[in-house]
Parts: sequence; C-alpha cells; structure tokens
Amino acid sequence: MTTAGEDAVRMLLDGVANGDVDVQSALKRLGSITAQSGPASLDLDLDRRDRCGFPEAVYGTGKPAEVIISAFQRQSAAGQNCLATRCSESQAEAVLQEIPECEWNPLARTLRLTVETSEQPKGGTFVVTAGTTDQPVAEEAAETLRWMGFDPGMIFDAGVAGPQRLLRSVEKLQHAKVIVVVAGMEGALPSVVGGWVPCPVIAVPTSVGYGANFGGLSALLGMLNSCAANVCTVNIDGGFKGGYLAGLIAAQSADNEN
Repeated sequence: MTTAGEDAVRMLLDGVANGDVDVQSALKRLGSITAQSGPASLDLDLDRRDRCGFPEAVYGTGKPAEVIISAFQRQSAAGQNCLATRCSESQAEAVLQEIPECEWNPLARTLRLTVETSEQPKGGTFVVTAGTTDQPVAEEAAETLRWMGFDPGMIFDAGVAGPQRLLRSVEKLQHAKVIVVVAGMEGALPSVVGGWVPCPVIAVPTSVGYGANFGGLSALLGMLNSCAANVCTVNIDGGFKGGYLAGLIAAQSADNEN
C-alpha cells in the first residue's frame, strides 16, 4: 500500500515524464509534498532557498538523529544541498547508516550532503586561523562555505605572535572577495588581516585562551573594537555564521561580475 505522499510524488513524476510539468515547477511542488512528512517536531523550511538564496541548515545539538535524517531526506528530494552543524559522533553514525553519501567532518562536527553539482566550486573565499586550537571553528566555517558551493582557501596558524607567517599569504589574500578570520586570545588577527586587504573580513572570536579571555569575551570585544574599517564580527565560536556571511558576500560579488 502506498501513502498519499508517495502517490503525489508519482503523479508529479508522471507529469514531468509526459511534458506536462517543467522541472523547476516540479521541484517546488515536490518540496511542498515532502514537507508534509517527517517528525512532528521538525517544521522544515523548504522555501528558504527561494527566499534567501540558500537552504535551511540544521543545528544538530540536542536533536535526535532521526530529525537530521528526515531533514536531509526531504531537502535532498527537493534538490537542496544539506548541512547539519554541531553534530555528535553518535548522530553522525546514525545519519551515515541511512545516508552513506553524507560527508562527516569530525573536527568541524558537521554533516554535509551535496545534491546540486552543476557548477564547479567557486573561489574567492579564504578562512584564516590564528592558532591550531582555533581549527574546529575554522573548519565549521569552511564546511559552511563548501555547502554554499565555494572552495575556500585555508591558511592555518597565522597568529600575531609570529607575524612573518601571515606575510607569506598576503598576496593570495589580496585577491579574495571575502576572508573569514578565526582567532581566540586577544583577537588581534582580524585587524591585522584587514589592514592588508581590500575586501570584507569576517572576524570569528573563539573561546580559546587563558583565564582573562573569559571564554572568548576578550577576543569578541577586541574584534568589535577593531580599528580596521573592513572588519565585522560574529558571535563567539560562530563558525557557521562567519562562513555563511562570507558565502553571501562572495555570491553577491560573483553575481555583480556576471
């Protein structure tokens, strides 16, 4: 016995095969059909890509793995790329059992499923870390950019305690459309990077640091008070938000070039 949702999908596919429904209309209608299934606790926003340019991302912390699985199945059925952040290993194991084509980044704690592959990943974005301990947050930003269709350049361990390390990458950074800079401690690196480049710099403070770092508060305040006019700041450990804003800026820049 088939469900009403399965019957509706079958009728929609028949319409595409017969030429009565175009593919773009079918994708939108499929999103409406699949939105009716899944856990009652998940009200998935399948229209967000049309409104905002990119699909909804799933915040994994505290959610049963079944919710992430349902979200990914429904988004992929609607032709949307999928991203879940702050996932645990047990969540990842359960999701990978059901959807083995997902990519699990244990350092970033992200699950990513690529559905749309019509274009080559776009360049123009960089993620820079001050120290090795900032890498998990930087990886979350990078995975977010990959989900958005970008291939970010990665520059690690370029903090201000060894300023010569950043100088080796300045020429590459000066050609970027947007740069995400991830730093803890006193949060000085975004200001230094901002003074070298003509593009927006998204500063991401991390909770890395000793006692007076106050769990990232000192880095946050330092970045908010940056004297580099091209630096803007997101929340502590906000790799997703930093990556997402960078992707929006880079996408707008690419649209303006076309």
